[in-house]
Amino acid sequence: MATSTLLIWIISALSIALVIIRPWRVPEFVWAASGALLLLVLGLLTWPEGLAGVAKGLDVYLFLIGMMLLAETAREEKLFDWLAAHATRLSQGSAQRLFLLIYLVGVVVTTFLSNDATAVVLTPAVASAVRAAKVKNPLPYLFICAFIANAASFVLPISNPANLVIYGKHMPPLLTWLPRYLLPSAVAIGATYFLLLFTQKQDLGSQIEKEVELPTLGRGGQVALAGIGVTAGALLFASARGLDLGLPTAITGGLTALIVLVSARKSPAELLKGISWAVLPLVAGLFVLVEALSKTGLTHYLTTLLTHGAGQAATSTVWASGVGVALLCNVMNNLPAGLIVGNVLQSAHVSETIKSAMLIGIDLGPNLSVTGSLATILWLTALRRENIKVTAWQFLKLGALVMTVPLLLAIGSLFLLPH
Repeated sequence: MATSTLLIWIISALSIALVIIRPWRVPEFVWAASGALLLLVLGLLTWPEGLAGVAKGLDVYLFLIGMMLLAETAREEKLFDWLAAHATRLSQGSAQRLFLLIYLVGVVVTTFLSNDATAVVLTPAVASAVRAAKVKNPLPYLFICAFIANAASFVLPISNPANLVIYGKHMPPLLTWLPRYLLPSAVAIGATYFLLLFTQKQDLGSQIEKEVELPTLGRGGQVALAGIGVTAGALLFASARGLDLGLPTAITGGLTALIVLVSARKSPAELLKGISWAVLPLVAGLFVLVEALSKTGLTHYLTTLLTHGAGQAATSTVWASGVGVALLCNVMNNLPAGLIVGNVLQSAHVSETIKSAMLIGIDLGPNLSVTGSLATILWLTALRRENIKVTAWQFLKLGALVMTVPLLLAIGSLFLLPH
């Protein structure tokens, strides 16, 4: 192995490990950006190659900007608190009914606003709702926010930025996507719900507070709700036409935020301050790292391996690729894993079933551990703000069941689809 190839592997592996471990509480983007910069400074990647890597993420950056503006506007205007309070009131004192209602809200938010929005804005809203309901143990309800953020993240192309990364310029139109992923999504969402309910039933208790104060949804909240609806409609239209999703998301998210700010005569400072802008350099850094790894021949090797496997044993390759990618996400996080898988799938000659299994692995696999996806990392950050602690071991014990069974069922459901 050439020295340059070895150095690329060492720097990339170390950078990704530091992103996941986050030593000394240094933000994740610092490690990804530092690794990318080191590759450029050492000449292991040329500046044009590095810029080309960053440019590949343009649609993802626009998508994230639009979604973050929309989600933060909704959070600032208390839309999610309003939704959570209504869910609590509708539960009529039943802990299991509240569990189901919060789960359904999580499905809707993830489907139309992406899994990161569920982690960032729904988590504090749920924490607030369960406090108002005088729930003894909030964790069963908060686990919903983490697990549904990944379980519902392939209902639509917009449900997870990783979907954009995997398909890139070859994103299937909506009318192709839905027949391919609706059944696996329903299976994953249903199985995750019943497993979460089964594992958390003892901690749910039976009775909760019935009379919960309902916050008033102000004009800004109503505009935010309308903005979410318009964004969902615009994205469904763009997806149906096979168009890129980043630009319409950025436009509708930006316009919604602007209308709320202007109508309420608010300064944009608070809104912009609440957005996790660090996600953008994190994603850009990971794009550069994966660009360097592709230079070592990794993409070519994996493409050859996958194409050979698909030709020799198609069914086994579906299972191996889906499960293998799911486990890989928990070793290196699903964003870099998704970037690698995206590069491989764009050059490999494999069936749509194999592609679907790998996407399901990228989206659902992170439910195994706290390091599996950006959404779960953001969920942990939201919990820390609420002074609620969840250990990596605690999550892993639950994830070993709640991720594995839905993953196998979702991949298995692909064989029921017409080929």
